[in-house]
Amino acid sequence: MNIYLKLIFAIIFTVNQVIGENLDKRYQYNDNGRIIVPNNEEIVKLPKDGGELWNRLIFENSPYLLQHAANPVEWYPWNEEAFLLAKKLNKPVFLSIGYTTCHWCHVMEHESFEDNDVAKLMNDTFINIKVDREERPDIDNVYMEVTQKLTGRGGWPMTVIMTPDKKPFFAGTYFPKKSRPNYNRIGMLELVPTIKNMWDNKQDSLINSANSIVRDLVNNNLNKSNHSNISLSKDVLQKAFNSFSNRFDDIYGGFTGSRNKFPKPHDYSFIARYYYRTKDVRALEIINKSLYSMKKGGIYDQIGFGFHRYSTDEKWLVPHFEKMLYDQAMILHAYLDAYVLTNDNYYVNVINEVCEYVLRDMTHNKGGFYSAEDADSEGEEGVFYIWDNQEIKKILNDNEYIFISDILNIKENGNCRVEGHRTNIPHFTKDWDQISLDYSENSEILKKRYHNIRDKIFKFRELRIHPQKDDKILTDWNGLMISALARASVMLDNKEYYNEAKKSADFIIENLIDDDGGLLKRYRNGHSGIKAMIEDYAFFIWGLIELYQAEFDVKYISLAADLSDYQIDHFWDFNNKGFFFTSDIGEDLFVRNKEIYDGAIPSGNSVSAYNYIRLGRILSRYDYEEISYDIVNAFTPKLNRYSSGSTMLLHAIDFMKGPSYEIIVKGDRKKSENIIKSIQKNAQPNKVIIFNNNNEKMFSFLEQYPNGDNGAPLVYVCQNYSCKLPTGDISKINEMLK
Repeated sequence: MNIYLKLIFAIIFTVNQVIGENLDKRYQYNDNGRIIVPNNEEIVKLPKDGGELWNRLIFENSPYLLQHAANPVEWYPWNEEAFLLAKKLNKPVFLSIGYTTCHWCHVMEHESFEDNDVAKLMNDTFINIKVDREERPDIDNVYMEVTQKLTGRGGWPMTVIMTPDKKPFFAGTYFPKKSRPNYNRIGMLELVPTIKNMWDNKQDSLINSANSIVRDLVNNNLNKSNHSNISLSKDVLQKAFNSFSNRFDDIYGGFTGSRNKFPKPHDYSFIARYYYRTKDVRALEIINKSLYSMKKGGIYDQIGFGFHRYSTDEKWLVPHFEKMLYDQAMILHAYLDAYVLTNDNYYVNVINEVCEYVLRDMTHNKGGFYSAEDADSEGEEGVFYIWDNQEIKKILNDNEYIFISDILNIKENGNCRVEGHRTNIPHFTKDWDQISLDYSENSEILKKRYHNIRDKIFKFRELRIHPQKDDKILTDWNGLMISALARASVMLDNKEYYNEAKKSADFIIENLIDDDGGLLKRYRNGHSGIKAMIEDYAFFIWGLIELYQAEFDVKYISLAADLSDYQIDHFWDFNNKGFFFTSDIGEDLFVRNKEIYDGAIPSGNSVSAYNYIRLGRILSRYDYEEISYDIVNAFTPKLNRYSSGSTMLLHAIDFMKGPSYEIIVKGDRKKSENIIKSIQKNAQPNKVIIFNNNNEKMFSFLEQYPNGDNGAPLVYVCQNYSCKLPTGDISKINEMLK
């Protein structure tokens, strides 16, 4: 076995020096080919429990890949070296895709990838590749489609077995070490020998199957565009709303249809737009019930703030405990949209708390936001967030304990089960008006008392072992948070939020734009890398647009235009319309997908449609508007069938249907402050604001609009480039925007 592995390693380093310059000379290997990292070698921050022997993932920056660097499985990162070796050795490729905060990824690692027996089988049978889905969503996107087609469902960890030329013939998700016949789940000790036997004896059959799978994927991808020029349904918005209305859980909020309840914030943002358009009270009921219930439930971290990934029950009580940056960002948008409609300060409090969590725990000191916090700590899910009532009694005095246990439903025998154990997850069952009645005290006084006690619990919790933080900075998720903070800064008159959004944008500009003007995807520990994908461009451009809408700094709208041009040049499908997931200079996978489904995060095409229609109006660029219309047209058949699955795209369609407004403000910036704030806070969602930038070339069209006298603000409210007479009267402007 040792001789065989030494032979493999000899081949590896003659095939391709992908891992690093002169790596075979710089590093030593033990008899099994494991890498020995000298104590003084500061390549990366090593995992805490790695020992002295490592696989090739030790040279990666992804926290997820580094988690597996000490596995006995001989993991490779995704690179050509691995596939060339698979071809030379005529071995299939075992592809495992996951992410740092994935609970079942941890479980499969502990059960299978850390097990010497499983590793021996895998190393003998496969070339094994690990991928962080958050760094390489392009790979994840393609092979997730494979997994869903072959198994009827998807998820992480994702397991795909393929030929050396990247064509899949087997897929699944989590596999334990040993088979579980009662649950119809094969184990690795049975799966791997089965695959080896088939590869050794029926390889042609597997290759034919892989070729067939790839053909189906390619053909399906080509059919995603609207070749028949089908017209968009006139009631596409109403159909989407009816779908949500029919699935609405009137008791607990959210939507029925699956065991778990996901926040999906852009669904509520669409419903807010629908309410503004139709004044359908059912829409407002859905928003208020759902957003209140989510905040009151265990899905919200009542002690330290921020939302967990999803709820495992209908009551929003027991969450999957990981916290994702993108959830915080999109939820901020939803609560901002609810606040704009209702002026309910409850939403303001939630927005401020989520921002506090992000700025406190998820922010790099030089700018930029971290990706996620794990669900697990101390080897168990949720341990950091759950409570034994005796523990809380030790932190507080008797009066404090009685008060907080009443409000947050702390029970002697627990209020729920987590991982099979009775425990307490802090959550509300009453609102503050009811609490005020119960205690016969002013709610503001009670809230102050509550937060003083909560803060004591929080400080105690800080002494616990924290979940792992995924501290990589992703361009796309940062773009979402920039857009949310910029909007929050305007709606809540909070300059700090704008400054933090600006700081993040400037961090990306400094660290994640390459020499040819394109974006890079990931920054960590001083290293930037990976060509950006459609979501990076779409989400960051969204953030830049919101920064401009907040303070009218031309720097950001100018960069938004430059990146939008780059996006068209390298991602646009000039034949069938719509944006590809990957650029034409990115890695060539066997299919270039286009995505329109707005899942946990919205799709790149959906956000792009919203970006280009707004950029077109801000910059008077009709070609940008056409891109938006072409995106909608390309995916019209799918929208007509299932519009509720693309609610972010419906933002763009709502804007297109109108009425939508371009509001040009001419005048001195300081003298225009009050009128600008009034316009920014106006509930009309389909508007863009352009401020007095006629000295900039891209705003040369503003020269035709006269200034007010002595710098006094003069406002032109326009619909589709047709403007009404200018005014400086705020009430008249608000009337025009109804």
